[in-house]
Amino acid sequence: MILSGILTLIVLLLIVILIIKFIISYGGLILKIGVHLLAGWILLGFVNIVPGIDIPINLLTIIISGFGGVFGTFILVLLSLI
Repeated sequence: MILSGILTLIVLLLIVILIIKFIISYGGLILKIGVHLLAGWILLGFVNIVPGIDIPINLLTIIISGFGGVFGTFILVLLSLI
């Protein structure tokens, strides 16, 4: 009974260590992706203020606007006007 609890604790500790190592090694990349998505969401919000342009704000348009930047948002505007 006690041996099983100690073994479970060791396995959980190893999993936590691996997760922390993953976050430390790839944290910068995850942060960059998050910033790009946030910038795309904000850019789409500003574009939707313009009368006559109605781009739905969903995950796909946020990704296109975030990673495409102004050019990606311009393409979305052109496609919404067609």
